[in-house]
Amino acid sequence: MAFTDLLDSLGGVGRFQLVYTALLLLPCSLLACHNFLQNFTAAVPSHHCRGSANHTMAATNHSGAWLRATVPLDQLGAPEPCRRFTEPQWALLSPNTSVHGAATEDCKDGWVYDLSTFPATIVTEWDLVCEARPLRDLAQSIYMAGVLVGAAVFGSLADRLGRKGPLVWSYLQLAVSGAATAYFGSFGAYCVFRFLMGMTFSGIILNSLSLVVEWMPTRGRTVAGVLLGYSFTLGQLILAGVAYLIRPWRWLQFAVSVPFLIFFLYSWWLPESSRWLLLHGRSQLAVENLRKVAVMNGRTQEGERLTKEVVNSYLQSEIASVRTSNSVLDLFRTPAIRKITCCLMVVWFSTSMAYYGLAMDLQKFGLSVYLVQVLFGVIDIPAMLVATTTMIYVGRRATVASFLILAGLMVIVNMFVPEDMQTLRTAQAALGKGCLASSFICVYLFTGELYPTEIRQMGMGFASVSARFGGLVAPLITTLGEFSAILPPMGFGATSILAGLAVCFLAETRNAPLLETIEAMERRVKGGLSKKDEEEKREEISLQQLGASPLKETI
Repeated sequence: MAFTDLLDSLGGVGRFQLVYTALLLLPCSLLACHNFLQNFTAAVPSHHCRGSANHTMAATNHSGAWLRATVPLDQLGAPEPCRRFTEPQWALLSPNTSVHGAATEDCKDGWVYDLSTFPATIVTEWDLVCEARPLRDLAQSIYMAGVLVGAAVFGSLADRLGRKGPLVWSYLQLAVSGAATAYFGSFGAYCVFRFLMGMTFSGIILNSLSLVVEWMPTRGRTVAGVLLGYSFTLGQLILAGVAYLIRPWRWLQFAVSVPFLIFFLYSWWLPESSRWLLLHGRSQLAVENLRKVAVMNGRTQEGERLTKEVVNSYLQSEIASVRTSNSVLDLFRTPAIRKITCCLMVVWFSTSMAYYGLAMDLQKFGLSVYLVQVLFGVIDIPAMLVATTTMIYVGRRATVASFLILAGLMVIVNMFVPEDMQTLRTAQAALGKGCLASSFICVYLFTGELYPTEIRQMGMGFASVSARFGGLVAPLITTLGEFSAILPPMGFGATSILAGLAVCFLAETRNAPLLETIEAMERRVKGGLSKKDEEEKREEISLQQLGASPLKETI
């Protein structure tokens, strides 16, 4: 019997699973706010040089005439953001007059910003424009570096210490570091705390998904995994609304960080994964947790019959063969796991690079950043609905591969849309982003199902590290647009198609029970199910179809 049969006997997808999943996915929705937060806290308003100190009285007037006389115009007829005339050119105030060869200089006295849309951002507070503009992108890269480090650290800790401990700590770390980011007044401190916030992204998302998957029977895993995607969509819509209402960046940062203190407090109630407890010899605590699940699902009698011996019998062969300790080398030690790891490295890296290449700089579309944020969030709803349907009725592999290939084609086709058709370009980019978002969530679920429980968290952490490398590379690919406009979309589109092809080499996991150990994975790949296993499997399916309870049959 598989562990999922035990969960079915205790109520299947019951009240516990619903409440547990909701409490885990709620923080994930606000986590999406932090992922895209710099689209608003680091927005770059239009700006021009402040007038020279020698002309202070005139500068305070801020009239159009003064601006025209002191700041040259760029090729589009807008005030040059990074240069000013060394002396006011009053001749420019006369109609049809131009000045050639007038001396200009850098903005030695700072900048004047248009604060009508963004009254305060890190850009306006620390003047991250012109020569300092790369510091804005550096701050986002530091955040992504934190996500990368967190994936490596929390992925390993969760397999050694359990899922709950690192998750609870991540909630607290995000609440504290998020509030500190809003409080301290230096750019250096901002980057340090953003790094710490990035680490918690991996700790929360990886452990939340593992807990949901490991407490969910087979028939509920697909919907639970897709609900994670919808929580991210909800988070993007929440961010657009909160950012629209709270314009100053410090208050916005504080508003999306404090709720994690509430998540930290109620997370102590969440039980640890019984799968993990059983595989690490903590059977008594696993039984206690399962009894609580039975009570909450209205199966009190079945819960009272549980003993350590009965529970262990569901994972007897896996417990006997589980390794006492695991390392990252286990992801490459055996042929089946090595193939999974190599394919997933390509898939996660490529998907993340294309996703963040599209979603992290909304101002480039030339429309309202709030509108684009809402559009990029709303497009995920139908895309994930289609993904949910195809994952349930077609399978994980076909769904992920088709969405990735479609996203790549949409990005490449967007190259041929004229620049002046900005609305069409934005809509097409949003559709590609929706496909990438759906495939991202499907890959999270797919990865959790491919790896056995023994190394599931380590495997997901390693795969997430590959994704974070993709997130770090995305800004570098974007900068290639300075040399050729076709290079960024070609890079993002080609890697997305490559990821879709790599998925085709992975095994299908639809309606398959989760494996517990590396040894079980190798047995399934090498010889498939034995004759005895096939008979047991057919009997198990028949029992499920008749609504029988495996636990009642064995007790």
